[in-house]
Amino acid sequence: MAVEKKFITEGVRKARVEKYLSKELKRAGYGGMDIARTPLGTQVTIFAEKPGIVIGKGGKLVHQLTMDLAQNYGVESPQIEVQQVTNPSFNAQIMAERLANALERGWYFRKAGSSIMRRVMDSGALGCEVVIAGKLTGARARTQKFTEGYIKHCGEPSINIVEKGYAVAIKKLGVIGVQVKIVPADAKMPDHFTVIEQEKKKVAPKVTVTDIGDMDTEEPALPDEDSTGVQ
Repeated sequence: MAVEKKFITEGVRKARVEKYLSKELKRAGYGGMDIARTPLGTQVTIFAEKPGIVIGKGGKLVHQLTMDLAQNYGVESPQIEVQQVTNPSFNAQIMAERLANALERGWYFRKAGSSIMRRVMDSGALGCEVVIAGKLTGARARTQKFTEGYIKHCGEPSINIVEKGYAVAIKKLGVIGVQVKIVPADAKMPDHFTVIEQEKKKVAPKVTVTDIGDMDTEEPALPDEDSTGVQ
């Protein structure tokens, strides 16, 4: 298999696994996953707000997930590890799911979007952006954006620093897409700098220099002839 085809195949497999886990673990507060190849197989790390629901009673659910990933999605020797999300307000996927659920329950889109953004910013995030797109108020689709703080939209920081989450809300008028972007509080921006104050230099003590010409000099007296005993 060519290298290009291999990258495309792995990307499609990862997208399918992401969609499957997002659907199956919706009640557990699914917060994303990470896939890494190891010598023993494929390590699948699942981030969830409620790890107990992901594991299931006696490990039944996690065993079923392992079987599905191996048989239906072609993941080689999957090994699932579940990690709890310590601060859900900094997880973009969890915030997107909560926003989609609020829209499905009938919340007005402006109130729901501003509420999610305010919760993220109150937790100490550097920036947050919420985008809601679809048939919000009528038959014509539109897009509403809520932004606060500092958000990177391009370059390497937008890939490595900005957390992204996407969810879908199904309503009578149609489907509404929700996207949440978060810059965590501990993110280090490449254009951030700090000014270091220099240490104050110690003032050297003043030294008074006296000019030799100003000093009173006396010529030594010549000895008398009588005192030397020379005739």
